[in-house]
Amino acid sequence: MSKSFDLSFNIKQRAAELGFSSCGIAHAEELTEEARYLESWLNQDRQGKMNYMLNHFDKRIDPTKLVDGAKSVISLSFNYYTDKHQSDPDAPKIAMYALGQDYHTVVRERLEQLLDYIRSVAGDVNGRCFVDSAPVLERAWAQRSGIGWIGKNTNLLTKRQGSYFFLAEIILDLKLDFDSPVKDYCGSCTRCIDACPTQAIYEPYKLDASKCISYFTIEIKDQMLSDEYRGKFDNWMYGCDICQQVCPINSQAEPHTTPDFEPTPELLDMSKAEWEALSEEQFKKLFKNSAVKRTKYSGLKRNIEFLK
Repeated sequence: MSKSFDLSFNIKQRAAELGFSSCGIAHAEELTEEARYLESWLNQDRQGKMNYMLNHFDKRIDPTKLVDGAKSVISLSFNYYTDKHQSDPDAPKIAMYALGQDYHTVVRERLEQLLDYIRSVAGDVNGRCFVDSAPVLERAWAQRSGIGWIGKNTNLLTKRQGSYFFLAEIILDLKLDFDSPVKDYCGSCTRCIDACPTQAIYEPYKLDASKCISYFTIEIKDQMLSDEYRGKFDNWMYGCDICQQVCPINSQAEPHTTPDFEPTPELLDMSKAEWEALSEEQFKKLFKNSAVKRTKYSGLKRNIEFLK
């Protein structure tokens, strides 16, 4: 066996010890096919008001623009699935990924530990960690590394654990043993497309982000949301899980084992009336270490009002 194979195996083993659900490795090269799709997607304004998507196009498609001399992209997934739910069925809903502490912090700490391990066994390699924090096409790299396939809802799916997980990457100037992409198991299923109340999934494998409930409730900073979509949010006040909930692959999802991602009883037990009366002080307390802070108190209140 080659030295790169042994090192790659050990990296995957260490990743599992740190709590990552899966780890795959791809050759760091320009994403030419993905670049063509991204350019077309942007030209059609599918990004809506997310103008940051127009920036750093070269870095999105070429990992060597993020790490000099990049040779490998390590892709990792981290499970956030929980079987705990908000107790009031009429309460405004929060996407599952945001029920616990902010994943940027939790996952990044473990990612940095993995990079430290790599340097301890491979020397002073040049590498950077990414957790939804830079212009990285994370689903493309995860697909290339064999973690899973990009489903018809444009989420990354894995046959063993579904899609309830965060993605993270380490790009480094070290040549490792590369993995191969896996088969697409979506088949003829169209449940995610059929279930989307705003028709954001306008074709299989194609998402119009400007129509997505997550986009409206998180990305849009306007004082008012469009009346065109009133009554179509299915009671989601932050994010949306519909296309994941209906996906048959997710029937295999198992609860995570990360205490930081456990939702607090205080959050789960809030009633519809309590959410509608939410004060700024309560917001700060509930979401002190949460990704929900991104929408700010005014944004969440606007979303709740929009659901009435």
